[in-house]
Amino acid sequence: MTDSKTAIVTGASRGIGHAVALALAVKGYHIATIGRSPKEDTLDAMRQIEAKGVKTAYVQGSIADDAARNTLLEQASALGRIEVLVNNASMAPRERRDLLDVSESSFNEVLTTNLNGTFFLTQAVANKMIEHAGEKDYHPVIVNISSISAETVSVNRAEYCIAKAGLSMSTQLFAVRLAEYGIAVHEIRPGIIETDMIAPVREKYRVMIENGLTPIKRLGLPEDVANAVMLLVAGGLAYSTGQVLYVDGGFHVKRL
Repeated sequence: MTDSKTAIVTGASRGIGHAVALALAVKGYHIATIGRSPKEDTLDAMRQIEAKGVKTAYVQGSIADDAARNTLLEQASALGRIEVLVNNASMAPRERRDLLDVSESSFNEVLTTNLNGTFFLTQAVANKMIEHAGEKDYHPVIVNISSISAETVSVNRAEYCIAKAGLSMSTQLFAVRLAEYGIAVHEIRPGIIETDMIAPVREKYRVMIENGLTPIKRLGLPEDVANAVMLLVAGGLAYSTGQVLYVDGGFHVKRL
């Protein structure tokens, strides 16, 4: 293992994860990531990250799979000391269905990926970070990319909302447990971000935003989320842990 600093960013081949990985790479972090896409489909994205002068490692698989998580941890450790974990990868239900019609298979798939997989990856990385606690120039940070769905009801994707609410509590739990080791744990709650995930309802959201859904009248960009991650990684909230940062155009602000 080298002394180089490494970041694990799940789902770094596209969308929010890719923007976060690029921002971290600019600061000299090697990037290890995992995704379901075949490796050949991620080559361009990985080259863009490597063009910043860093190394990358891509694991094809799901964070819901223990073997894939272990491989990710091994490959990340081979790049250097793991200093940052950004839990970004998640999935929407394959089919939006009313709360009264949600299937058990859909519920289990979404929670196993978005909550269980993220929890156990965080657990594994946290234990690896603890091994380096107190070392010189070591400032470990864990960031969970949650969603306004953690507290905003969508009755046609209940499994996604429940998973994100659970991730929010997971943030608080790890924040308290890891504070003694100097490991900060935070949550970023994006709103409506311009990614593939919102493709089926993009135009609907555009109209809603134009009509006042958010005080800032535009869709969010992956780079908006990446900027928030970098604030945390840079130590901008050094006397905080368990913090929730909204990147939602002001959606969360209660208004009359």
